[in-house]
Amino acid sequence: MKKVKVGVIGCGKISSIYMENCQKFEILDLAACADMDPARAAEQAAAYGIPNVYTVEQLLADPEIEIVINLTIPAAHAEISLRALEAGKHVYVEKPLAVTREEGRKVLEAARAKGLLVGSAPETFLGAGIQTALKMIEDGVIGRPVAATSFMMSRGHEFWHPDPEFYYAAGGGPMFDMGPYYLTALVQLLGPIRTVAGITGKALAERTITSEKKAGKKIPVDIPTHVAGTLQFSSGAIATLIMSFDVFGGSDLPPIEIYGTEGSLQVPDPNTFGGTVKYRRTGESEWREQPLLPGYDQNTRGIGPADMAYAIRTGRPHRASGELAYHVLEAMWAFHDSSDSQRFYEMESSCGRPSPLPPGLAPYTLD
Repeated sequence: MKKVKVGVIGCGKISSIYMENCQKFEILDLAACADMDPARAAEQAAAYGIPNVYTVEQLLADPEIEIVINLTIPAAHAEISLRALEAGKHVYVEKPLAVTREEGRKVLEAARAKGLLVGSAPETFLGAGIQTALKMIEDGVIGRPVAATSFMMSRGHEFWHPDPEFYYAAGGGPMFDMGPYYLTALVQLLGPIRTVAGITGKALAERTITSEKKAGKKIPVDIPTHVAGTLQFSSGAIATLIMSFDVFGGSDLPPIEIYGTEGSLQVPDPNTFGGTVKYRRTGESEWREQPLLPGYDQNTRGIGPADMAYAIRTGRPHRASGELAYHVLEAMWAFHDSSDSQRFYEMESSCGRPSPLPPGLAPYTLD
């Protein structure tokens, strides 16, 4: 199968793992990178043997590049994705798909008008951990799923991240930072979301950076840093979810648990590809660990663009799709809208559950 040439726009911290893994998947040819800081692009190109260091304009003008991997900051996601689509490129974007629902819709509409594909992180649901949990649900190990819990309890990022300001600005916060992982995993396991009820708040109006680069700098908190609520899925299952940057003393709550009519299932951290899957059936007193399916149990960011590349070549659907990412984007905003209005939010979008990865694949192949 002919390789698909890809170019990366945005050579910041997250780009390293994408660049490393893009060179492992047999379908991908990492041909170029670009960044608003040319020195940073050159440094990444040298580190990963990327042949072309471009400006953004040059990368979009290269007729051989079929997929643009958009790793810019969230505020630039929609702009760069729309420019890439206008240039005739398929786009795979880091989470979230866009900052606002309006921007997200524009990206999907532009792709449909051009006959191009849009994909978006997170792709962690393609890892062995969540794929194993999915198979157990589909095999009926816990019966019919009726409820779930999902928790991301954190103190925020200003104590370790070199540039944490954007986490507390519009488009940031725990929901937009980590919510995509948890909500995407829940949609993979339980199907699309129908209704959301949320309450939001924030513990601090200002935070002080303690990481070395900007230690002592004070930054305003412009977004909610604690988001709590419930979701009802089209399947009827109900989930409780908390996303927080206001947990300063730590927490032992599990990332995700699914409760069925015949048992319960513990799902690994959806920000990882591996982890431990445990289950306990009705009448049992101890949790049992389920061996992971063969597959991707290490950090395999880049599997989303690779899956998209196979879709381009074969015409099949890609799994980390723009429709899935938009559904999750709407759900994230739904928590905030519900809190502001003190009303339930009825979802307008829907999506299909991504198909499981086929068993028995050779490493770094997806078809």
